[in-house]
Parts: sequence; structure tokens; C-alpha cells
Amino acid sequence: MSPNRLLQPLQVSTMALHHRIGMAPLTRFRSTDDHVPTPLNVEYYAQRASGCYMACQIFAMGRAAVKEVAEREGIQITAPSALRASDDPQYGDPVAMTKKQIGMTVQAFADAARNARDAGFDAVEIHVGNGYLLDQFLQDVSNQRDDEYGGSIENRSRLIVEVTRAVVDVIGADRTGIRLSPWSTFQGMCMADPIPQFTDIIRKVDALGLAYMSLIESRISGSEQVSEKNTNSLEFAYKLWKRPLLVAGGYNAETAQKLVNEQYPDHNIIVLFGRHYVSTPDLPFRVKQSLSPNPYNRSTFYIQKSPQGYTDYPFSHEYLQSVQA
Repeated sequence: MSPNRLLQPLQVSTMALHHRIGMAPLTRFRSTDDHVPTPLNVEYYAQRASGCYMACQIFAMGRAAVKEVAEREGIQITAPSALRASDDPQYGDPVAMTKKQIGMTVQAFADAARNARDAGFDAVEIHVGNGYLLDQFLQDVSNQRDDEYGGSIENRSRLIVEVTRAVVDVIGADRTGIRLSPWSTFQGMCMADPIPQFTDIIRKVDALGLAYMSLIESRISGSEQVSEKNTNSLEFAYKLWKRPLLVAGGYNAETAQKLVNEQYPDHNIIVLFGRHYVSTPDLPFRVKQSLSPNPYNRSTFYIQKSPQGYTDYPFSHEYLQSVQA
């Protein structure tokens, strides 16, 4: 029997991974109202980080900002164009960004990357997915500008390239990753044909020599699984990117093994788990030992500031025995 590549080591730039199972970036609402981490956050990540590496995902909300929060904090909602994310009342009416604001955004991403490095993160991931600001610039459903930041494939890619170069200049390409969601419909996104646009941006950031690229499958929209069947393929992206890939989207141990062992045996893929990693702090151990993950309770995913559904999921008996041995 061939070895399970999901459990084999992989070098991702300067990071020597022991296996190819990763935890997806997840919204959990457990920090303070001022967006400051607490000891509860430390406990949560420590539970899931036995000898691993950690990347800090950086992004801006753009038109995806929650109207109530923006009003409370005195923040004007801005976006590439004055287009709402949807008719959902949680979203406000954005104001189109000026070129000065765009320049300030590039600098803000560079500053965030520097702060993440100084805080001890192993890498920084630039989030260009799920309908947040950089994704909004990338796609024509949200970007209807007629200047150098809109109106064509090249122009819509421009800000993402500028941000990525600024981050690379600060922390190095070997510590920089990027996340894309070509097919996601979350927060009013998804072009009629995203492949040409995403082909352009993948080629451009590939030339910068990033540590990795992270992709979200089409069957996931935000935190929801919209289809069991992946009708829109990421094959075009797999063909373009030759360095390590992080892939997320409703995977379990069986489908993750199939992805890395059978579908793409010539690619260096790390499979990201979200819901199962929420409920199972020792998930890699359980996959290795063929143990089932804890069942998750979706109703507790977003209880603000609460340990319920956050730090109260148990480790397996087998894992606890192994660390005590």
C-alpha cells in the first residue's frame, strides 16, 4: 500500500511541517469589543497547536463591514465602488475609495505584516477572498472603477499586486502567503467567469515567489457548505501554481486523503479543516490514528467572548495517553 501523503512531512518555505493537515482561518468572535485577544484566545489556539506553525491572516472589510459596528466606531464604510454587498440590512452603503485611501490601504497592509512578524507569527496570509476588500477590488461585481484600479483584468489586479509587494518588502516572500476564493458567492461575490481574472492575479503573485497560496473550494460560501458536489473546479489554479497549496472546503479525513493521494499526487497540498478543527483540538492525531473527530455544534460557533463551543471540546483519550507517556 502506498504511504498516505496527508501524513507525510512537507517543507513550506522555512516551515518544516510534520504532516499536511492545517487549520483554516476561522471567524470566532471571541476577542474583546475593541478587537483585542484575550487569554481565552490563547488557550484555544494552544489546544490546537502542539508543535506547529502559525500564520496571521490580514485583511480589510471594505463593503463587508457590519453597518452597526461601523456606526458605533465612527468608521465610514469604503469600497472600490459605491455598491452594497447585498440588500441584507447588516451591510451599509459604501463610499468609493479615493486614490489616497488606496495608497493608505497598501501601507496599512505592510504595517500589519510587520506587526505580525514582530509578534512572532511564522507567516502572514493576505486574504483576497470571501468578499472582503481586496476581493472586492479583484472582481467586476464589486469593482466598477474607471481609473487604473478598475475597468480591466489588469487594473482590477493592481491593488492586490501592490499590497503583496508591500508585504513582501517588509517580511520577505518566504513568509508571505495569499488566499483566494475564485468561485465563492459569499457577500455578493463571484464574477460570471472568474477564471481569466484569477489566472491573471495568480500569475502575478507567483512571480513574487510567495511561500504558498490558499484556495477555497466552490462548495463553500463563507461558513456555509452550499453543495456537496464541487461543480466549479480549481483545476485552472492547480495548473498555474507549482509551490505549496493550501486547500479548504468541506473536507474530512477520507476526502482529504483522496485529494492529496489520488487526485493531485504531484502537488504539494495541505488540506485545511475548519468545522472539524473547531470541535477537535487533536485532529491531526485522530486522522493518523483513524479516530473520529468530535461532533461540532454549529449553534455555538459564534457566541461572542464565550468558552462554550470554543475551548470546551475534549482531546481524545488516546491523545492524552500519548502525551503523558
